[in-house]
Amino acid sequence: MDNFDHILLFKTDIKSEDCKAKLQAILNGYEGIEQWNVALDDQDCILRIVSHTLNHQQIIELITNHGHFCCELT
Repeated sequence: MDNFDHILLFKTDIKSEDCKAKLQAILNGYEGIEQWNVALDDQDCILRIVSHTLNHQQIIELITNHGHFCCELT
């Protein structure tokens, strides 16, 4: 069975392409983030991060420090 511990999922308020674009430079340049995307068409605006080194709390702090709501999706 595959281990998906490196895939981190979050509920956010990133609801538009403009919001996503503003975070793009931050997320693309953040050490430890291998891939990311936001499902803008999802009610919970799911942020998906692929990282083998970062944890949920680190991502929550990063996103909230840039003015967005972010919580771990359970």
